[in-house]
Amino acid sequence: MSEWSTEWDKEQRRVDEVIAAFKKRIKEYEPLVGELRSEVVDFRTNFWDDVTVNLSNDDDVLETFMSMKQQAQILSEREHSHRHLLNQLKRTRRLLPSPYFGRIDFHEKGTPASEKLYIGVASFLADDGETFLVYDWRTPIASLYYDFPPGHAAYNTPGGEISGTIELKRQFAIRDGHIRTMFDTGMTIGDELLQNVLSKGAGSQMQSIVATIQHEQNQIIRNDSSRLLVVQGAAGSGKTSAALQRAAYLLYKHRERLTAEQMVLFSPNPMFNSYVATVLPELGEDNIQQTTFQEYLNRRLAGTFDVEDPFDQMEYVLTKQDDPEYDAVIAGIAFKASSRFLHLMRSYRDRLLTEGMRFKGIRFKGRTVLSRQAIEAQFYNSKSAASLSYRVDELKDWIMQQLRKLERAERSADWVKEELDYLDQEQYQDAFNRLAKRQQAKNPAFDDAQQEEELLREGVVRTHFRPLYRKVKALRFVDTKGLYRQLFENDSLVASLIGDSDETSKDRVGFPDEQQWKQICARTVGLMDEGKLAAEDATPYLYLKELIEGFQMNGNIRYVLMDEAQDYSAFQFEFVKRLFPRARMTVLGDFNQAIFAQASDLHERSGSPLEGLYGPEDTAWMNLTRSYRSTREIVDFTRAMLADGDRIVPFDRSGGKPLAIQCTGEQDRDRRIIEDIAALQAEGFGSIAIITKSQAEANEAFERLRAVPALGESLRLVNKTTPQFEHGLLIIPAYLAKGVEFDAVLIYDASARCYGRESERKLFYTACTRPMHRLRLYNPIEAAWSPFVLGVSEELYERQ
Repeated sequence: MSEWSTEWDKEQRRVDEVIAAFKKRIKEYEPLVGELRSEVVDFRTNFWDDVTVNLSNDDDVLETFMSMKQQAQILSEREHSHRHLLNQLKRTRRLLPSPYFGRIDFHEKGTPASEKLYIGVASFLADDGETFLVYDWRTPIASLYYDFPPGHAAYNTPGGEISGTIELKRQFAIRDGHIRTMFDTGMTIGDELLQNVLSKGAGSQMQSIVATIQHEQNQIIRNDSSRLLVVQGAAGSGKTSAALQRAAYLLYKHRERLTAEQMVLFSPNPMFNSYVATVLPELGEDNIQQTTFQEYLNRRLAGTFDVEDPFDQMEYVLTKQDDPEYDAVIAGIAFKASSRFLHLMRSYRDRLLTEGMRFKGIRFKGRTVLSRQAIEAQFYNSKSAASLSYRVDELKDWIMQQLRKLERAERSADWVKEELDYLDQEQYQDAFNRLAKRQQAKNPAFDDAQQEEELLREGVVRTHFRPLYRKVKALRFVDTKGLYRQLFENDSLVASLIGDSDETSKDRVGFPDEQQWKQICARTVGLMDEGKLAAEDATPYLYLKELIEGFQMNGNIRYVLMDEAQDYSAFQFEFVKRLFPRARMTVLGDFNQAIFAQASDLHERSGSPLEGLYGPEDTAWMNLTRSYRSTREIVDFTRAMLADGDRIVPFDRSGGKPLAIQCTGEQDRDRRIIEDIAALQAEGFGSIAIITKSQAEANEAFERLRAVPALGESLRLVNKTTPQFEHGLLIIPAYLAKGVEFDAVLIYDASARCYGRESERKLFYTACTRPMHRLRLYNPIEAAWSPFVLGVSEELYERQ
């Protein structure tokens, strides 16, 4: 028997021993969990039987309170014990099929011998309570596995740095308790293990990557010093996976003071939320909060505007190039998302302290009781040098005072007397009771009837004034819509604000030209008149509203993760910062996939909207350049479309060149797609996406292909309302495919007719970077291929 075979047998025996320890522990835990659960149920059922309730005097009330408190504490302790033991049971069961994935032999400096450390998804202690049979991948010592090859190594602990020597690094693939693969390596993660993981098919949900975390990903996961962490990563570089492992790491490291409810992930769309939903539970952690920025906007602006979502905006950008105002719309989207417009809005806020505020008059029973002119005069008579929101709050207090005076005066009005005649007996009885309480059992006064009427008048007027008070408290007297409109109704105002916000002139690069600006203004005002708000206006409008009224803040959230961050505007970054003032922020994106018109550049620090968000000392920038998702041939093909594609390094996994298939027409294209789907499925690829440029094209493709009997019911159409990402055969627009992956991708139309504009390069690149194993491109017309295909060396793909 060879030396390696002997070593393999030794490692398998250890796996068997560890699994036996797991099973023993599970056998111990199961009855204890059941007993604790029964105790909790019984305790809840009989809670009041063991509580003495006596409210006769103060001593008895105190005794009752203490009895209830004691019972509640016992119940809480039982529930905590049950929850803790149940989690341990689940964790141990989860480790059974694959107890660990790595081993390092570490000789700590100053100690007599090395220690064998086995790294897995969770820690497991032997029965002695001291010996680690498995170390959690998030422990400080486990960072050695990810960060160092054999040789000198060190890791940080709360007590300081510990250094020593890694004498052996070994990696395993263990399935169902049996070692399938084992090898020693000098790399962070050996190619063999990574090849094995990447060669598998794409699933309906993202998988945990803890066994294959690379060194650069580990630096992202364990960064806990930066207020803002910016990760620019190539397509397929593991950005999202690293972000979710980062969440798991932070929950582990700060488990005494951080919960999943204190973390939030901003996703690109609702479907993506389902795609990543299993990663944290696989690691034994609760899912963090997940939302989209659009959901937040809709919630805040509901009832005020019908807000366009970014996907409808994207459909316009992709399908309405013939619109005479198209160029102006695109210029408006870019400008309203820019840092320049953000600075302009701040200048507008400062200007409003001295002029230009708009208010609504307050009306009562058909007449104006406080005119907008009077409110404006009071606002500008204030000598306060405080912020705009503070001045508005002061104004609110003044208006409330005026309304209280008006309320008292209104009690003698004739309409009040008329309403008294229609009061019911219950209202009269209420007035009588209040009068009796006021007199406190004193002798009735001779004018009881008059006092009773006054009380009734007071109640009637208060009822009518109550809605006014609510509106004033909600700052409804501020004409926020008018203030936003004002920016687009007065060209001289914007010109002067530009002068306030920087020293450059209005015609500098980045500001729409004069004709475009007129079109932008007309479109903005026109939509607002219809009760609508374009997607590019939603965040600036809400930002202005918050500048005026004061920002709503959530101080409970401590960590914010923003995926596909290149699609966020300067306004949105600033808004998230203000919304979560106590949070650390992690943003992840790829500027080469910046397909929305408001996209932000994450490549360089200078000029990025993130540059000044928290300041350079609190900001860390990291780049992930290696692409793991796709085969080397697909990465070589896609990176050739980019001006800086040489930055992207493919992982060396072969799988065949992309195919560019010329068809004689749309029917021929559909026939070829059907044949290719059958061939790909025969190869064992279960996740296949037909990717279109737009939703309109996806709808058309679905109608054409779903009638084919061979496809049957297996073909599914994805749109912006699709709630869950599913495994199988999909038709999906490119902008909804961001962040997910498939075994094979078929580009429905790769002609210059479909992808011919330079502005569509990144969308085409995004679509082509979705497959893990196979990429097919179809040209359904006898015309030129997309310039993004023709610009790639023919050595990097095959034609049919």
